[in-house]
Amino acid sequence: MKELLTIYDTTLRDGTQAENFNLSVEDKLRITLKLDELGVDFVEGGWPGANPASTRYFEEIRNYDLKHTVVAAFGSTRNFNNPPEQDPNLAALIAAQTRAITIFGKSWDVHVRDALRIELADNLQIIEDSLAFLRPHVEFLFYDAEHFFDGFKANPSYALSTLERAMAGGAQCLILCDTNGGTLPGEVAAIVNEVRQHLASLPVKAGAKPGAKKGGKAKKTPPRGGEGPVLPVELGIHAHNDSECAVANSLIAVSLGISHIQGTINGIGERCGNANLTSIMPGLALKMKRYFAAAENLGKLTETSRFVSELGNLAHNKYQPYVGQAAFAHKGGIHVSAVKRNPLTYEHIVPERVGNIRRILISDQAGRSNILHKAKKFGIDLDSQDPLVSSILKKLKELENQGFQYEGAEASFELLMRKALGTRKEYFRLLGFRVLSQKEPGDNRPEERILEEATIRLEVGGETVHAAALGNGPVNALDNALRRALNGFYPSLAAVELQDYKVRVLASEHGTGARVRVLVESRDETATWGTVGVSHDIIEASWQALVDSITYKLMKDERARQVKE
Repeated sequence: MKELLTIYDTTLRDGTQAENFNLSVEDKLRITLKLDELGVDFVEGGWPGANPASTRYFEEIRNYDLKHTVVAAFGSTRNFNNPPEQDPNLAALIAAQTRAITIFGKSWDVHVRDALRIELADNLQIIEDSLAFLRPHVEFLFYDAEHFFDGFKANPSYALSTLERAMAGGAQCLILCDTNGGTLPGEVAAIVNEVRQHLASLPVKAGAKPGAKKGGKAKKTPPRGGEGPVLPVELGIHAHNDSECAVANSLIAVSLGISHIQGTINGIGERCGNANLTSIMPGLALKMKRYFAAAENLGKLTETSRFVSELGNLAHNKYQPYVGQAAFAHKGGIHVSAVKRNPLTYEHIVPERVGNIRRILISDQAGRSNILHKAKKFGIDLDSQDPLVSSILKKLKELENQGFQYEGAEASFELLMRKALGTRKEYFRLLGFRVLSQKEPGDNRPEERILEEATIRLEVGGETVHAAALGNGPVNALDNALRRALNGFYPSLAAVELQDYKVRVLASEHGTGARVRVLVESRDETATWGTVGVSHDIIEASWQALVDSITYKLMKDERARQVKE
């Protein structure tokens, strides 16, 4: 039987502490569904009660049927002045109604004295009774030993005693945290070994409980990768990247028997970031031959990585290992010649294993497999030798050079493919639109008022349609006018909502004359989809994304009718 590792993602909580990385509730829900599709075991949704958005996320996620992922709520041990049953933090964790709860406590005596300002013994007490209070309310209970490695280096016996009390409180997994990110791999290895030896020496009567894997089966955790003690509890690693060692520290910890790995997609996180799961997962699966559920779906890794970047409104790091655009790019000379003969000469893995592609920067050979993969996903039958593949690829490269990106906008990409195949139906044709913005003086109002109005002319089924509408901003006015013109012909459009709208400047050195990319997320009663537009004019870019959104909806409805018939 394969030994399971646990992958625990904290992008939605720890990741959002990164500078310039912000997610709406809708973004968090979409990322959760994407991570569920990838096969991530646990997704930490945030700190319930910390703000209205976090509370709303936990309310909304209950409406989704996750296939694999378990959502975890995150919080701290109780306030020393509150008994567990009266602590609002613990009450909020329970109210989140998640199957998993993770709480953190202090491992470093400096933090106990200077941050909490309580006695060392008092800290041990709040660790144990906080966990004991939560234990009956939750299926999975994890304990993050904050600043553990720094704490161990300063006071080993106290750091270990915090783990003992967490075990006594009922924690199923003890996660060793390098919170400041300053620990080096050699130190991690030595400390993990000492922790394992100490925990293995504890008598069972001390209150230790066996670790639990996903599915609820209790089990002891044997070492992986060599001789070592069998532990009464599962161990985890949570590394930060301030010394550029978070991935290395996580991998070496697994080699020494740790089986629960925490991190974020793309390594996004506070200061220099967290351990990067998009590097850790392929390292574990492809290099170390370890098994976890998402190992079966690594072909979706690049797509997931870029999806998170897009929703976070960040430019994707093209030089990122495994999932970056440049990770398997080859530019002329000896490298290209060798790779054409045997890719292993300059590639450490086959790029398709992580959903990436080989790029020969001076050739048109790159990307065919990606086109074929997407075609299959969209139900389009394409042969690898079909000239249309090259035609689609050429068009895709042209659009990418203009700034189009299709991660997070797959509906636009499907429409692009169907247009190349001649199967994209034109449900309406634009004859022209105009958007007016009028600013009126404040007079007796506390603020000046800006009025936006859009007028549009379309041809629908041979009939010319004219419509006008007001809106909160020019894009909203244009969207309202478009819907008003089409609703009489396509009543199902009334169910479409614009769920999100993002704008990114693509060439900031050109100032207000720069190109912009607009990403629109739409939804109806059954699905959500993303579309994209690029232009020097923000209204034109928005128009492109809006047209794709409406066209995709109408195409989806038409396919659904055909299936029923």
